[in-house]
Amino acid sequence: MDEKINTFLDSGLLEKYLIGTTTIVETEQVEAYISKYPEVQNAYNTMQFNLEVVAKSNAVEAPKDILNAVLDELDDTPVVNISTFQKYKSWYKIGVAACVASIIFASTSFMFFKQNQKLSNYNHLLSEENQTVVDELFDLRSDIEENNAKLDAVMQQFVKLNDPETYKYIIQGNNRASKLKTVAYINPRERTSMIDVVSLPELPEEQCFQIWAELQGKMVSLGILTEEDRQLRAIPYTEDALALNITIEPKGGNSIASLDNSVAHISLQ
Repeated sequence: MDEKINTFLDSGLLEKYLIGTTTIVETEQVEAYISKYPEVQNAYNTMQFNLEVVAKSNAVEAPKDILNAVLDELDDTPVVNISTFQKYKSWYKIGVAACVASIIFASTSFMFFKQNQKLSNYNHLLSEENQTVVDELFDLRSDIEENNAKLDAVMQQFVKLNDPETYKYIIQGNNRASKLKTVAYINPRERTSMIDVVSLPELPEEQCFQIWAELQGKMVSLGILTEEDRQLRAIPYTEDALALNITIEPKGGNSIASLDNSVAHISLQ
């Protein structure tokens, strides 16, 4: 491969372009390389596919109605209208005026007492509603932090898939399990293995699929495969493995591979 193309692929610009973090100048440079060099176009297509695999296997549903709930709480907050009270003067006799003044004072005092009670109740209600909003925002912040952690894990998986030392093995079932399809990603340098369960045929309740690494003269269990676990996940890395096998075993797995019930096999050599 041309040294200029190698330098470009090693620069990381293609990865930045794929996730939308390139500058205008970098974007123009990347698009020029993609259109001009087939090797760059192939690398870009591979990265797109790997990103889709990682995104699909780690997809999570965002929390529903969190923002709407917070806005509803704010919209429902009552508005207090402060009314002004007008005092009237009367020029009747002093006794009558004093009596009227006493009645007005008593009525006003009672009115302010009731108003203070309403304000006290309102403040208590507002305090509870504010606490509800604070709790909702705290939960939302926790969800954001959790999703950021998941995003970091997804990006780590994406980086591993795009490592030049990561080898991809498509494992398809034989005529006993024609719908079986899984993809294994193995990196000997980093000593990591991952598997993506694409599809598994149904089995009787008392049986399961188990994946094995084939070594010289023995089989090492790498775990059980289930339809419910359709996501990119790590499996034990096995040094010097010659092949991968998938067999049908009793429910819960087996300590010894039932090679007579092998439904898929792929060589790693």
